[in-house]
Amino acid sequence: MEEFTLLVHSASDFLWNNLLLFLLCGTGIYFTIRLGFVQIFKFGHGLRGMFGEFSLHGKEAGKDGMSSFQALTTAVAAQVGTGNITGCATALAGGGPGAIFWMWVSAFFGMATIYAEAILAQTFKTTVDGQVTGGPAYYIRAAFKGKFGKFLAGFFSVAIVLALGFLGNMVQSNSISDAFHNAFGVNKLAVGAVVAVIAAFIFLGGVKRLAFVTEKLVPIMAVFYIVGCLIILVMRWNLIPNAFAQIFVLAFEPQAIAGGIAGVTVREAMRYGVARGLFSNEAGMGSTPHAHALAKVEHPQDQGVIAMIGVFFDTFVILTLTALVVITSGLIPTGLQGTALTQGAFNQSFGAFGDVFIAICMLFFAFSTIIGWYFFGEVNFKALFGKKMLPVYSVIVVLFVLVGSALKVDLVWELSDFFNGLMVIPNLIGLLALSGLVVRIHKNK
Repeated sequence: MEEFTLLVHSASDFLWNNLLLFLLCGTGIYFTIRLGFVQIFKFGHGLRGMFGEFSLHGKEAGKDGMSSFQALTTAVAAQVGTGNITGCATALAGGGPGAIFWMWVSAFFGMATIYAEAILAQTFKTTVDGQVTGGPAYYIRAAFKGKFGKFLAGFFSVAIVLALGFLGNMVQSNSISDAFHNAFGVNKLAVGAVVAVIAAFIFLGGVKRLAFVTEKLVPIMAVFYIVGCLIILVMRWNLIPNAFAQIFVLAFEPQAIAGGIAGVTVREAMRYGVARGLFSNEAGMGSTPHAHALAKVEHPQDQGVIAMIGVFFDTFVILTLTALVVITSGLIPTGLQGTALTQGAFNQSFGAFGDVFIAICMLFFAFSTIIGWYFFGEVNFKALFGKKMLPVYSVIVVLFVLVGSALKVDLVWELSDFFNGLMVIPNLIGLLALSGLVVRIHKNK
């Protein structure tokens, strides 16, 4: 089993840090150029659309879809997850502060990719069993007729069900139970049982209950985390200029100033920053289009610009705040990794409350991701096996959430990363094949 785990790790590492790094960034650059830097010129439009739709008590979602803001919060629920805490720290520990610059670069181009994804999700959404639905499986079949299109769409659906619905949610519940066990000494299985019961209640309520929860949970968790980070940064205000200096200088000269990591190269800073950034904001992965397909908007472009805000918020706000807290702590060269590095950075200012704060944030972030990923998997499970089999999918996900909370298996984590990478490939093929259509819709006033 150990040898198989290492094999999967090697395959996943190659997939993410070599092939997908270039494919995802290349696709983002391609769409940025073809769409005339839409992430700059339509950014204000996206912000106005988001704040214009903002509501903690929006109209009920139903079979005809949900509001644009509810679609955004459902997408952000999946985007803002443990990657914003653990993933950011991993990038800093492996690539130094310079990794954050490359994280920003990947997110900038990723905003153009997710704009294209949302446009296609809106364009090719359909009604199945009286319920509006959509996503990559539908626009892939539109791009490629016949057996090849069916195979590519089916491959994507299988990969996302395994990566997010099953294995990914197992990983998320483990992050919650770990954080609560470390902060409060609570039994991991007990935490998992509570999370599984609440998740099952939301799952059974369908799109209506999911939208109701995400439109409230996402703004609350965002404010809670942002305020916590800002309090620390105010306490360390004199260290912030040096933190930004490290981010920009160490992106190109990793050994230029103190605070970096011995032996880090420009390539490593770039690799860690781009890979962890794309994994966090999910631009190009094909996950969030399932939410954007359900938005009730007048034109596909309207949801495209809203989708860009999700990537901006995930990377340029949440990930950046985490990075600044960690960099200003001075703990990067100590050898701490992942969540431990982030907890150490918060403990410096919050004392013992640092562990509690991270545990609460892990609960918010990971649980919201469980909800989003369940929904994305559900759409594809339904496309593969039909509506009658959905109860089977729900039961499996709940069981994986429960088991994952008590059992951290390295193989599960590696398989989750691997299938996450696999689902990107058919999505990007579909996006690029339909790029001409995206441009035509973008230019249609």
